[in-house]
Amino acid sequence: MKNLRKWIPAVFLGALLVLAACGNSDSGDSESSGDSGSSDNGGDKGTVSIGMNNWAENVAVSNMWKLVLEDKGYDVELKKVEKGFLYEALSSGDLDIGMEIWLPNTDKSFYEKYKDDIDWREDWYEGTTLGLVVPTYMKDINSIEDLKTTDKFKDKKIIGIDAGSSIMALTEKAVKKYDLDYELAASSGPTMTAELQNSIEDKKPVLVTLWKPHWAFADMDLKFLDDPKNVYGDNENISYAARKGLKDDNPQVVKWFDTFKMNDDQLGSLMGDVNKADSAKEGAQKWIDEHQDLIDEWTKE
Repeated sequence: MKNLRKWIPAVFLGALLVLAACGNSDSGDSESSGDSGSSDNGGDKGTVSIGMNNWAENVAVSNMWKLVLEDKGYDVELKKVEKGFLYEALSSGDLDIGMEIWLPNTDKSFYEKYKDDIDWREDWYEGTTLGLVVPTYMKDINSIEDLKTTDKFKDKKIIGIDAGSSIMALTEKAVKKYDLDYELAASSGPTMTAELQNSIEDKKPVLVTLWKPHWAFADMDLKFLDDPKNVYGDNENISYAARKGLKDDNPQVVKWFDTFKMNDDQLGSLMGDVNKADSAKEGAQKWIDEHQDLIDEWTKE
């Protein structure tokens, strides 16, 4: 039964990934523009598959690594997945790498479920934040507690992202903990940021789930609401994870990914280039061209 349980999601995942690989976004939105085509270099060192969930920094970093690895002679498949599918596929061996692991709080439930089935690797970014966010012009809304007494939000809506994401589960918990009479509306990363931008242009009240690092904080004046009950937890780190056996099958790639580190300025500039470009691939390539010395440090033979 255990094997059957793993096999069934893998079939659905495979179908999903085939569909994802066939489509390209023409919107220019960095969170939906993952390029999953094959390497221009022919990929004589084999194939590496990277699971890419629809978070801005994940899309940016995954597309950057796709181009770096292709330049080193690998075929790279970017496979668009939600968080639940990501962990299931890593545990079953259907994916090689997942770039977006938030611990110890956000992805705690996934870690506890799959801690013995996945190779949990190194942190590549330190000091994340996530929670509820409003524009800075909402000066009298500074804490989640303020949402209970304000009349600014006529529709009583929190604009969220993918229903299966960890931040949505934490926000559902926050609604209960703070006894908020608000609807948590699931959407997607691009839809959420579009609604945020449109509301800010019109100086309207807007309340969203958001996380840092994210390009939105460079482009818009935003603030996290204080979380006195600490529902969203303390600052975390982002690490990557691999399928069991990848270190033995491809030690060079694992070594490079273990060496990989980014600070706020580096990740912010990468996300900015990807967000402003016509495609994630184009934006990632622009950043690579301007940061080749850093990439050479990560990928020393």
